[in-house]
Amino acid sequence: MAGDSPMLMRKMSLRLKFAPLLLAVAAFVVEGASIGKRPNMLLIYADDIGYGDLSCYGGTGVHTPNVDALAKSGLKHYSGYSSSSTCTPSRYSLLTGQYAFRNEGAQILPGSAPLIIDLERPTIAGVLKGAGYRTALVGKWHLGLGKADGSMDWNGTIGPGPLQLGFDKAFFLAATGDRVPSVFIDDHAVLGLDPADPISVSYQKRVGNEPTGISHPELLRVQADRQHSGTIVNGISRIGYMAGGESARFRDEDLSDRFLDEAIAFIEEEREEPFFLYFATHENHVPRMPHPRFQGASSLGPRGDAIAQFDWSVGKLVEVLKETDQYRNTLIIITSDNGPVLFDGYWDGAEQKNGDHQAAGPYRGGKYSAFEGGTRSPMIVHWPERVKPGESEAIVSQVDFLASLAALAGVEALPANAGKDGQNVSDALLGESDQGREHVVQQGMGSLAIRQGDWKYIPKGIVSDRGGIGEWIRHRVGEKGELYNLKKDPGETVDVRSQYPKKADELRKLLETETGRTF
Repeated sequence: MAGDSPMLMRKMSLRLKFAPLLLAVAAFVVEGASIGKRPNMLLIYADDIGYGDLSCYGGTGVHTPNVDALAKSGLKHYSGYSSSSTCTPSRYSLLTGQYAFRNEGAQILPGSAPLIIDLERPTIAGVLKGAGYRTALVGKWHLGLGKADGSMDWNGTIGPGPLQLGFDKAFFLAATGDRVPSVFIDDHAVLGLDPADPISVSYQKRVGNEPTGISHPELLRVQADRQHSGTIVNGISRIGYMAGGESARFRDEDLSDRFLDEAIAFIEEEREEPFFLYFATHENHVPRMPHPRFQGASSLGPRGDAIAQFDWSVGKLVEVLKETDQYRNTLIIITSDNGPVLFDGYWDGAEQKNGDHQAAGPYRGGKYSAFEGGTRSPMIVHWPERVKPGESEAIVSQVDFLASLAALAGVEALPANAGKDGQNVSDALLGESDQGREHVVQQGMGSLAIRQGDWKYIPKGIVSDRGGIGEWIRHRVGEKGELYNLKKDPGETVDVRSQYPKKADELRKLLETETGRTF
């Protein structure tokens, strides 16, 4: 093996490392699954892009021609849902097929949090790997890294993480752009780290003596609230404190291009075996710092410019699929982790420049909310070999992706410990049936809700809602909950519980059954 390339050696090492996982999952694959060509799978997961942010869903402040083209020649879903209105819970549900509220650790995580997915729990990546797929994560992770005791060393081997959950390749941010550490992680190590300049990270106290948004606001390119006023990196203050790692720190304007380069390299490399690529973009999470070539691309300021950058990346991925002759047999899914948010810690003008643009479309609320705008997400499915152009009202949740993609990969049955909240709705996902799931649980920040058919029920409690500029409203739901008819009232403006008390009680009991909680 002395003449083998480093890349080949790395591939062989990874395959040996995951051999037990392959054997465990392969037992559930149909014998004839290798007969015929199974699709490549490209899951493009946007961040904070709302139902109405894309022009194919009625967005007016930014034009998204590449996404629109896929929507026109593919299937556009109108009842596609993230399982939560915040990022970490949605990502947990998507990868595991389990509602995040069942895992107390599945909250919005700091960048130093330990891994919250049990290594014994099957994920999309692990199941597809067992079915013969090559798997990769590129982009935002935000599901924790390292052991539960917090002993992980940022300057050594980073893990457990994506590679221990079934991904062959991982190039990612530990959390979000507004949280330290502000570095790329390539598989299991910080990219470009100088051992003589080790990284220290803390979310409890200041480390090192670097300037922060509080101590040196004059150094900031965009002003931030107190939560986002920790260590300054690239002229932007972050949540948390970081010292060292100067040579490894990213420039926000380059995030999109760097992720795109990694995704393209993976697609070009994997021409012989089917692949699954989880492309988790940072657009348009704060801080919104699109590359200079996209600045001014929309009428919405940096928020809209970031969406234009996202659309361009989608177009580039489609181009490379065509160039490598993989386009027709690649299943592309485009969706978002939660609803939109305008002000989210940085005064970047998103609210002042929003104009008449309806980021959540006709729906109420947005990120953090259990109202429809929090979890009703754009969802576009494109696969020339099988998906016909059209539109769908079938209810489909991202919690269903594990079971549905596994079925499309030829997996006959999932492992016994796979997430049981997800359903195989592959026929609805592809537009071959108008029947999706019968009901779906929606998770807001500190609140839950349930949709069944045209009806939506929110139990007693506090639900986040949007107010004026930089303002959140705490909407208080009364003892008996609130009921909405989404067909007649998509904006959830009229509570009809008093008119339909039996329906409200029916949905309350269903929510209790689904969640194991009392409302």
